[in-house]
Amino acid sequence: MTHSERPFDITRLEDEWLEADGFGGFASGTVGTLRTRRYHALLLAATRAPGGRVVLVNGVEAWLEANGQRYPLSMQRYVPDVIYPDLTASLVAFDTAPWPTWRVQIDAKLVLTAEVFVSKASRETVLRWRLESAANTAETGLFTLKVRPLLSGRDYHALHHENAAFNFNAEASDDGACVNWQPYGDLPVIHCATNGAYMHAPDWYRHFCYVREQERGLDFSEDLATPGVFGFNLADGEAVMILSASGATSVTPSANAQAAAAHATELARVEQQRRDALGSRLQRSADAYVVERNEGRTILAGFPWFTDWGRDTFIAMRGLLIASGRLDDAEAILLEWSGTLSEGMLPNRFPDYGDTPEYNSVDASLWFIVAVHDYLATHHASDATRQRLQEASEAILTGYTKGTRFNIQASPDDGLLSAGVPGVQLTWMDAKVGDWVVTPRIGKPVEVQALWINALRIAATWNPRWQPAAERALQAFHERFIDPATQALFDNVDVDHVKGAIDRSVRPNQIFAIGGLPFPLLDGAAARAVLGQVEAQLLTPLGLRTLAPSDPAYRGHYGGSPLERDGAYHQGTSWPWLLGPFVEAWLRVHGGAADARMQAKARFLDPLYAHLDHAGLDHLSEIADGDAPHAPAGTPFQAWSLGELRRMETLLARLPTTGA
Repeated sequence: MTHSERPFDITRLEDEWLEADGFGGFASGTVGTLRTRRYHALLLAATRAPGGRVVLVNGVEAWLEANGQRYPLSMQRYVPDVIYPDLTASLVAFDTAPWPTWRVQIDAKLVLTAEVFVSKASRETVLRWRLESAANTAETGLFTLKVRPLLSGRDYHALHHENAAFNFNAEASDDGACVNWQPYGDLPVIHCATNGAYMHAPDWYRHFCYVREQERGLDFSEDLATPGVFGFNLADGEAVMILSASGATSVTPSANAQAAAAHATELARVEQQRRDALGSRLQRSADAYVVERNEGRTILAGFPWFTDWGRDTFIAMRGLLIASGRLDDAEAILLEWSGTLSEGMLPNRFPDYGDTPEYNSVDASLWFIVAVHDYLATHHASDATRQRLQEASEAILTGYTKGTRFNIQASPDDGLLSAGVPGVQLTWMDAKVGDWVVTPRIGKPVEVQALWINALRIAATWNPRWQPAAERALQAFHERFIDPATQALFDNVDVDHVKGAIDRSVRPNQIFAIGGLPFPLLDGAAARAVLGQVEAQLLTPLGLRTLAPSDPAYRGHYGGSPLERDGAYHQGTSWPWLLGPFVEAWLRVHGGAADARMQAKARFLDPLYAHLDHAGLDHLSEIADGDAPHAPAGTPFQAWSLGELRRMETLLARLPTTGA
């Protein structure tokens, strides 16, 4: 690479990359190497899959010494907003394939390549640096790479500050090929296997500035400890550092420099082979969210700060796993979650620490039945698995029919599902600040009825006892939810359990009556009315708004303090995952002929494909502003956003090419 090549696109510097370890831990950072979040780290380990996550190695300060010059290979941002050193002039390329790889121009002849990946086989983070000559001629002399690891040892939600308790002591092998640190006694030991030479030189780097945290109205300054510096002569070959945490890896750190280099090469070979076998770009990205829980599997709702949520898991797995043919993983997840049934409910989420799940969702259990339907339709399940999943589904329906937590019960008067108590958020619109539930939606929310009727109809396919309840609820839905003024649907009826009280807010939840679920509740003119209202008032290139802009409560920008952000979360903010049910509804109304499919892909999927190259690279964001230009926000790596895109890909591929 020479100076004549196209310079690096500086607008991409704060796009983010992700390397997940399948256990709950991960490495993540930015294209420009600046850490902009407290969650950016090279070694972030789950001490108990997939929770108990701790940050051990936040990053590195790296530079090359050659020809009497010092060339920076990493950038840092310090309070108030000082970047030093500045790498932008020499950073000439970045790619995420096969894993995050940077190319830095050293001089007219030399380019340094740096890369990082996480091995799913061993949960080790591998860093490698090598020099490449543009003229393909051997370079002689001393090209000294220096790398200072920057350590903390903290909960991944917290921040670290200089203190006297930090333990700088290093245990190093005789040749320095294996170095261990344990910053605090209750944390895992950090292992570093390397083919470099370690020099102990403790110091503090103070006042790092994390701008994404600052924008979110949170504490944003951190101090990191550096116990020493590694040195490598790149003229002798590739430099290697392999980072791991005791208890979070299944391998023994390499015993010497030669072994470390060989181990890194083997890890790269195995990891490359594993990724190639996954198939498409979306399938490789989907793999990041599938993690261990107990003896089974689960799905993390998003990176960097979400754990596994029931609702998110069952929505995301339809595209990430079932539509993608990863049926063994889908089965393991459904069986793992079915073992958590309590009073006819599945958990809404598991906490970061502890074993007690939270049962505060009306729809997570119903989404489980939808996922069971999709999975059983593949005919992959054994008779024993089918029976177990059907029994779990019927236990949910029985619990909901009789009544369970939070006033969740099939109403005796109309058979629709009623739910809610003051102060508790039960639907997917679940933002809460202190005691303020932003969108309480107590009563009979529209998408909950769509899920309830679908769950009844699904169960009726193997047990006819549920068919009368499904028919009764469907009739009541038609009678009670169609707004005479617009022919679209109310968002909620019997609001606050007051008979006849209605909520006319224009929200995307009505789309589930015609798309996103196995059995649509409307067709013909009624379906067209719902689709027309949603498309006209809620559709954006990055999803559906959660509230129409004409509503006085609409908030078109998601940002600011936690109070401001949560106040906008479901009050206008756009959600990419909702494009899945929208596209399915659109195709049901417009038909699946080839021209309709091409139009759907161009209008609705192509903007999502373009977004894969921005924000969370190779992934889709959690949310975006309702107002143009619809800036992405929330988590940059969201499971159900990616899952619904993958499900739409599969749906478009299997639709008939002719006819309506």
